[in-house]
Amino acid sequence: AQQLAESGGGSVQAGGSLRLSCTLSGMSFSANCVAWFRQSQGKEREGVAYIYTGSGVTFYAASVEGRFTISREDLNTASLEMNSLKPEDTAMYYCAAARYPSFCIGGQDFGSIDFAYWGRGTQVNVTS
Repeated sequence: AQQLAESGGGSVQAGGSLRLSCTLSGMSFSANCVAWFRQSQGKEREGVAYIYTGSGVTFYAASVEGRFTISREDLNTASLEMNSLKPEDTAMYYCAAARYPSFCIGGQDFGSIDFAYWGRGTQVNVTS
């Protein structure tokens, strides 16, 4: 069965940095499309960034571009480096993987990709 394991997260002051990591297992394809989503209290879940671990193609939400960097460590592991954190970045962060990883190659928007597999989430708190 497909499993996603997240690590990282925690509390940091505004302007600080945190790093999240996601490791996949049981996936059907050698390369994967790994994404990070977040959901804060009272708000809808939003896509933050994704990476296709085969070629390294990335996509970022406008709200984090220039501050967050998603990278691949291998075909089954991706990390999210979060810099210049703001209080509005406070949320539960979820790792997700696409059912069909090749859909991420063209840099499509999150809504166009079926992220079928999810981790349990890790909390990020940014204090002012």
